[in-house]
Amino acid sequence: MDGIQSIFKFLTNQKNVIGYSFMALLTVGGERLFSLVAFRCPCSTENLTYGLVFLLAPAWVLLIIGYFLNSRMWRLFTGCCVNPRKIFPKGNSCHFFYVFGQITLNALVAPMMWLSVALLNGTFYECAMSGTKNPNFLDMICKDKSTECRQELHKVACGKTTMPSADTHELKLTLQAQSQILGWCVVSMTAFFSLLTTCYVRCRSKISHLQMKFWKTYADLEKEQFDKTFQEYAARLSERNLKCFFENKRPDPFPMPTFEAWEAASELYSFNRTQQHYSTLHRVVEGGQETISQDTETALDFMDNRAAIV
Repeated sequence: MDGIQSIFKFLTNQKNVIGYSFMALLTVGGERLFSLVAFRCPCSTENLTYGLVFLLAPAWVLLIIGYFLNSRMWRLFTGCCVNPRKIFPKGNSCHFFYVFGQITLNALVAPMMWLSVALLNGTFYECAMSGTKNPNFLDMICKDKSTECRQELHKVACGKTTMPSADTHELKLTLQAQSQILGWCVVSMTAFFSLLTTCYVRCRSKISHLQMKFWKTYADLEKEQFDKTFQEYAARLSERNLKCFFENKRPDPFPMPTFEAWEAASELYSFNRTQQHYSTLHRVVEGGQETISQDTETALDFMDNRAAIV
């Protein structure tokens, strides 16, 4: 039993790594499925458009899905048309761009994985670039090749050219090599930028490493308890209402947060060093709605490459 609990604890602590690994596997599987089942290079003048669509369109869709699945996105925008001060608070108008930048960085993880895998495989890039009409690219790719290279480059992906087979094979390898070089550039630049961003945020942090660990633990537990309590209170309220409806009687009082309390607890959180509050809910409960002010400072909004609060 202790061994099972240790394994469960380890998996819980590594859930971010496991999540990203699972996302990477799904990306690889999706790319292979697209390549084998859906992708058919036309080997015509439409090569460039067709190849770029398969290379970039899934990345764009994954970016949109990343926005949709980010809870901070909806915390930020819910009600903003009614009350623009929610996203542009008085005295801190730039905070919106700071938070939206964090949301965008989180949403970019899946698209960058797709681009990396697709470029490393080389199929989409090979089709796209074989249809380009750029003179400089054609001069480079067709250097020391037969005269048919410029006219029949779009047929290389299908192997239906009249060029010598050695030239066709060399052109395919060259295009695939270019794709893989770009893929490794995307991987290395993404890794470097992630490291740079994490180092910058940690260096700018106004709290200690141990307090950050406590904050992360508290945020995870609060989210877990929040979801559980939502279920419990919703079940109790629905049970009371159904019972009163069918028994045709007045309901007993049911304590619920005020509208202002819901609004205050739904705001995005910024850490204030003068008050040891570790979430918006913590701040609301400790001081009441009247303590919600614009005098906040962001000490850390990333923790292990994720949002530190729900």
